[in-house]
Amino acid sequence: MTDRPSWAPQGIDLTVPSVSRIYDYFLGGSHNFEVDRAAARIALQALPGIPKIGQANRAVMRRAVRFATERGITQFLDIGSGIPTFGNVHEVAHAANPDARVVYVDNDPVAVAHSRAVLEGNEGATIASADLRDPRSVLDNEETRRMLDFDRPIALMLVAVVHFLSDEHRPAEVIATLRDALAPGSVMVITHATLENVPVPASQRGVQEAYNRTATPLIMRSAAELEPFFNGFEIVEPGIVPLPYWRPDAPVGDDDEPAVLNGLAGVGLKA
Repeated sequence: MTDRPSWAPQGIDLTVPSVSRIYDYFLGGSHNFEVDRAAARIALQALPGIPKIGQANRAVMRRAVRFATERGITQFLDIGSGIPTFGNVHEVAHAANPDARVVYVDNDPVAVAHSRAVLEGNEGATIASADLRDPRSVLDNEETRRMLDFDRPIALMLVAVVHFLSDEHRPAEVIATLRDALAPGSVMVITHATLENVPVPASQRGVQEAYNRTATPLIMRSAAELEPFFNGFEIVEPGIVPLPYWRPDAPVGDDDEPAVLNGLAGVGLKA
């Protein structure tokens, strides 16, 4: 029998790995179970550089938040936010503007419970329990409506989450529903797993095998396959590119971890 940690909400199935808790493990967090760590170890055997991919996703997120704040955006909707770690959206946004308002969204009860604990007393950030696969559950959530004014621009953050939507979930339609709720001047940030730039695709296939153990398998897509998700947005420079190449803070070196090329990043501006 698996012991239940004091921080784990009742009703959590400790025998099924969760993508948010696996991600927490890759980022060095402690809010994960042995079943999550076992799945993570399988993925790491196939692609040891996975933690670097997680860090590269977070780095893109921070650069994209700064891009949004430089455009005067003070509202952020981060869907699939996972378990908060250092340098998350609200910290970056509030460093630029203390009045910024951030809504995190996740469907994992552990992520939601831990987010509530982390954000307690923070009037500029909250967590909503909702599912990207049902975009109305996000948009109509009481916390979303309490915090965000949809008549003003919002930064929609879809960081490392759309690749958990299979084609049968109709991701383009899901994103279109979210897009239609946004005011002109809003931005959308997407990062996504890919096989496009991978020198050894079999390694990423091994990662997929690990995620197939969860309730949300990992779907690989190319930059061309991501373009329809940006319908209604102008994709800003430099386009949909590997994670390190989206507006880097410093030149990308040849000795950088090649695993980070397993991810794509793109940002769109709603006219």
